[in-house]
Amino acid sequence: MKRRPFYGLGALMTALALFLCPSMDVRAASRLQDTGDNIVIVIDPGHGGDNRGTLENGHEEKFMTMITARAMYDELKKYDDVEVYLTRNTDVDLTLKERAEFAASVDADFLFSIHYNASASHASYGSEVWVPMEAPYNGYGLQFGYEFLTWARQSGLLVRGVKTRPGDKGDYYGVIRESVALDVPALIIEHCHVDHSQDEEYCDSDEDLKNFGISDATAVAKYFGLKSSALNVDYSDYSLIQASAASLNELTRNDDTDPEFCEISLNDADYNNGKLSVDVMAADYDTPLLYYDYSLDGGSTFSERQPWPDGDTLSGTCRDTFTLELDIPDNTSPTVILRAYNPYDLYAESNPLTGLRTFHTEGQNAEQEADGNAASAQQENKSSDEQAAASSADEAAAAITSDPADLGMRGDNRILGEAEGWQDNLGDLLDNASATQAASSSVEGEHEVSFLNFLKLCLVFVLLLFVVILISQTISYHKRKRHRRQRRNDKGDNRYHKT
Repeated sequence: MKRRPFYGLGALMTALALFLCPSMDVRAASRLQDTGDNIVIVIDPGHGGDNRGTLENGHEEKFMTMITARAMYDELKKYDDVEVYLTRNTDVDLTLKERAEFAASVDADFLFSIHYNASASHASYGSEVWVPMEAPYNGYGLQFGYEFLTWARQSGLLVRGVKTRPGDKGDYYGVIRESVALDVPALIIEHCHVDHSQDEEYCDSDEDLKNFGISDATAVAKYFGLKSSALNVDYSDYSLIQASAASLNELTRNDDTDPEFCEISLNDADYNNGKLSVDVMAADYDTPLLYYDYSLDGGSTFSERQPWPDGDTLSGTCRDTFTLELDIPDNTSPTVILRAYNPYDLYAESNPLTGLRTFHTEGQNAEQEADGNAASAQQENKSSDEQAAASSADEAAAAITSDPADLGMRGDNRILGEAEGWQDNLGDLLDNASATQAASSSVEGEHEVSFLNFLKLCLVFVLLLFVVILISQTISYHKRKRHRRQRRNDKGDNRYHKT
């Protein structure tokens, strides 16, 4: 069964987006922030002391941020005309205001707060940068965040974007809010999610954490146009992404609403090979889509989140349609649901895809056919055994009941011998019947005995029981007759003599 993929609305939306949003050179602008000849940078290792940060998967964020911050510090010290400070160099807890006040006290050009992430659901992964909502600091943060996240993407991390988050007092994050209040540009780097398998490989050793610090320093050097004689690099002519210093940049705008819609439809179903093809269509008019996950059981459980095809938070674009190929487990009649997520982990859930038959792989069909053939062979063997037992019983009954008078004329010894022989044969028949019943019992575990065969088996046992009774009575009768003759021989026949 096959349906055409989406073309109408999806193609129209894509074409319209390409028309309205032509490609632009993101390296076409210089740095928005105006600085002097000597750059002052403050690095803030997040958390510390009793404030341990995230503790997922055996990590402790306050130690992770210190390793990364020191590596960032050491790398930046290699650049010319730069002063670098750490808000803390030991395991102490500072308030957010104290961190901002320290940066202001050294007349910092920028405060970079170093962090690692974890989500409440443990389902999110990727890197993100949180920047101020207030202009011009929002534009400064976008230009730096683009540089760091470009490196993160090239390293294999999912890019969650340069983002803002409003709170009751302005910016939600205190270190940003307190710094901007003191006229210090600030941002937060969330390097990766330590609680997710997609990201854990990037932060599971000190070397990984140091690598993040070096990459942070390189992004800072590109942002400020630094050069280093020690490293033999010069970023003085490096161009940055175009951004606005006058207002909030659209790429950083917070999205607190779910994606507008998500729909799925059947494209193709290969029931013999366990393959299902589903057409997906979704859109979020505020931010690009970032992840999707799906359920095969009507929404009871969902897969791990997957990156949305061509979802790009650095350009604000993504595809609105794609075809999803799914592997369906054997003996499953799936009800498919898909969820589309934006960079703020809000999602829209699709319609359920129902009416699908049970999927079987060809290998399993062959196995089931082999099992069926084996069951048929066992049934045929069982029927043959039952017929043989019934035939033997019929012959025995016919031989015993054909002419009882003739049995009496053959002589006691011969009668008894034949009767005892039939008794032995009857034992064999009973053994055969028991074996037949045992064979039947072994097959019943997998294949139910038919009602007709059950009736045949009952008739066989009734007939055998009749033969047993008849033979027993015959043997008993001839034994009594032989005993009477023996008594007459011992006492003599006095019926014709007078006493």
